[in-house]
Amino acid sequence: MIHNCTDNICRLRALEPADVELMYLWENDRDVWRVSGNIAPLSKHRLAQFIEEQSYDLYATRQMRLIIEAEGIAVGTLDIFDFDPQHLRFGIGILVYAPEDRRRGYARSAIEAIKEYGRETLGVKQIWASVADNNPASIALFEGAGFEHCGTRRAWLRTADGYVDQREYQLLF
Repeated sequence: MIHNCTDNICRLRALEPADVELMYLWENDRDVWRVSGNIAPLSKHRLAQFIEEQSYDLYATRQMRLIIEAEGIAVGTLDIFDFDPQHLRFGIGILVYAPEDRRRGYARSAIEAIKEYGRETLGVKQIWASVADNNPASIALFEGAGFEHCGTRRAWLRTADGYVDQREYQLLF
């Protein structure tokens, strides 16, 4: 476990081999592809390999996926990616999978926990995130967590409805 989330409503924990089935469901949901960038299904074998790779050092892999658990149930994931130990920064992405688990504070609580982990354990100077302009819930989430909008990539993401902008956010410590 990395940390109990704010107000102990959830916790962040490492991936376990038993998470393969859950990740298989989440990673192969085409609705999730909209935010994850996936364009093809992932096999259970590849997901098992991914979980095994997560046991390696963050400094070697430059990424880490954590499970967000609430009351002992996995409700989503928080990814650290593009970890840069030279410039002391990383990006994050977050997923709370089931609609009934959204807007319950899990994502915000998980972000607060990862902010503390980044600042206190890794000693990073900044955390960044990219959010599609047509995702108002994530925009509100990151802005509410203290991230500042620092730029926009115009017509960056192709969707079924055409191109949308991508907002870039930074949190500086």
